[in-house]
Amino acid sequence: MAGRAIVAHRLNRNEYANTIRDLLGVDFHATDEFPPDDSSQGFDNIGETLTVSPALMERYLSAAERIASRAVGGDPLPKPVLLNSHTRASRLAPGAIELKQSLDYDADYIVRANLTGHRGDQDGPVTLVISVDGQPVKTLSVPVQWSAVNRQGGSTQRATVEARVFLAASQHLFRAEFVNDADLASIPRDQWFNNSRNIYLENIELLGPYPAAEAHSPARFALPCDPASGRACVDRILSTLERRAYRRPIKESEKAKLLRVFDQARASGYTPAQSLQFAITALLVSPNFLFRIERDPPPGVGGRINDIELASRLSYFLWSSMPDDALLALGEGDRLHLPSVLDAQVLRMLADPKSSAFADNFAGQWLETRSLNAIRPDPQKFPEWNAELKQAMRLETRMFFEAVMREDRPISDFLDGKYTFLNEMLAKHYGIDGVTGREFRRIELATQERSGVLTQASVLTASSYPSRTSVVLRGKFILENILGAPPPPPPPDVPRLDEEAVGVSQSQRQQMEAHRSNPVCASCHSKMDALGFAFENYDAIGRWRTEDGKFPIDSRGSLPDGRTFRGPAELKVLLKQNMPEFARCLASKLLTYSLGRTVDLKDPDDRDAVRAVAAQTAQDGYKFQTMILAIVHSAPFQHRKGASK
Repeated sequence: MAGRAIVAHRLNRNEYANTIRDLLGVDFHATDEFPPDDSSQGFDNIGETLTVSPALMERYLSAAERIASRAVGGDPLPKPVLLNSHTRASRLAPGAIELKQSLDYDADYIVRANLTGHRGDQDGPVTLVISVDGQPVKTLSVPVQWSAVNRQGGSTQRATVEARVFLAASQHLFRAEFVNDADLASIPRDQWFNNSRNIYLENIELLGPYPAAEAHSPARFALPCDPASGRACVDRILSTLERRAYRRPIKESEKAKLLRVFDQARASGYTPAQSLQFAITALLVSPNFLFRIERDPPPGVGGRINDIELASRLSYFLWSSMPDDALLALGEGDRLHLPSVLDAQVLRMLADPKSSAFADNFAGQWLETRSLNAIRPDPQKFPEWNAELKQAMRLETRMFFEAVMREDRPISDFLDGKYTFLNEMLAKHYGIDGVTGREFRRIELATQERSGVLTQASVLTASSYPSRTSVVLRGKFILENILGAPPPPPPPDVPRLDEEAVGVSQSQRQQMEAHRSNPVCASCHSKMDALGFAFENYDAIGRWRTEDGKFPIDSRGSLPDGRTFRGPAELKVLLKQNMPEFARCLASKLLTYSLGRTVDLKDPDDRDAVRAVAAQTAQDGYKFQTMILAIVHSAPFQHRKGASK
């Protein structure tokens, strides 16, 4: 009963997008195109939850057609048109306006910003920036007094600024903004859109598609020959793609099926390139691509998965994507399972930039920072909150996790690592001086207010409500993700906290103490609340505070074993004294994610595997890479359920 892998494990949205990128060089935003994947035990790669509906298959087919077209480029572009225009109703402020637009073709597009108005005698220039997906594509200084060429009657003055840029078919965010408009502060808000008092962005437009002015070949996939040169070229292309897409050697009968699709399209009058697109579409909707399929071994062979299957388990664990050619070749040569070879591949993969997917997908779900996408803090209470701050929070946690992973730091850094990664915006949010600019850089931490992931704004915001902190959510987070002791689900009809009273007529601690007077609630809340109070010095978007409304913060609490603390610094000291417990919790999370199935600690095989991984990690100073290596050498990772080891 060692491995218990799902026989047919559908690729989730992130795995699908990454596999398409590595197979065909196409940047496909699966999170925009496909419905969310269901989660189990905190992860969305659990095989039994990854079902397939008829509606999802329709989306797979539509996506495959567009991806194949982008990869091969056999379809002509339509005539350029005005795709979208956002005007006053969409304006963020007089100095900023943006639009979102999904594009159907890899092509050039024109982003056009139209400006209007003037400021009389004020003639200070402002800098206009046009950006796409947060990256500037055009920057210029705009004089407040337009030249006579741009004037259109009376005192109203207008100008148009354009940027032409190549964009891949996907959803993009287009933005035009004034970035140093110091004079705006002197103009009353009710005069912002008065074109005789102010200069402002009237609208932003998107036009296209246009043929690319420069060659833009896919990043990883290029046709090795011209499909029009003959069927031998098409055979070569499809053979290469099919082996990589199915993540194993292919049979002649499988290759023949795709060639028949090509032949039928050619017979129907399509060009060789378009016919190749039909064959690639068929490949992308094949179960051999959409599912990670592990076949039962012959009777008497034993339950270790073969090396080709091991290659896929490893690549989807660390890269959320298909094996590369080196990994697949080792699998085909039956050498990957050799301990020294396997160790070398794991270390190579962790050093590869593609392991950023491990930080995004494992850490983002373990630390629950993915939920930042759905969080909308109350704008009246937290006017500082914006998309840029949210992205900075998420990036800090990802870069911290990557540092622990790639530098082989001890896992205790997750609890109390005295460094982090900040830019100017996030540093100011934390009250840390000396950090300037938008670029992130490593910062050594000198105070007890910040260290490790538990005091990072992403984790603190994700464990809060839109209008206030939550000692319950924060305490539950510690129990589930650090101590490995998740509380049971709450009973029905639990009374809600009086939101208006928190910080006004009662402190949150007073309200929670009254809540625990209910015996039904007390058993769980006595554990969760006592941990959550350690983080009450952080508000609902992770800023340090000493008062909640008119009440001073009381950050005293206790662990389930009775040890007491005051504040996050003392709590982290106690958590680090429980490293074996934290190691078992993290090992269980990693094993669940790596296998794509639930890990049952009541099952002797799963329980023994988690304990063995934690023990091996402890022997090497709790190094993170040691834990990863122990996972991939474990019996569950290399075997299937019900088979002998």
